[in-house]
Amino acid sequence: MKKYECPTCGYVYDPVKGDPDGGIAPGTAFENLPDDWSCPVCGAAKDMFEPLDED
Repeated sequence: MKKYECPTCGYVYDPVKGDPDGGIAPGTAFENLPDDWSCPVCGAAKDMFEPLDED
């Protein structure tokens, strides 16, 4: 599962960790997040996030 980064503040959504404070269980892929999910740091919309290139 890919990590995604918020271009506004740099927060990285890691599917292994999920977003427990936002009610997102660990193991939840970014694609499976609710459409109204937003960055827990700055509030940016889900559709603003960009896939993180990991080599």
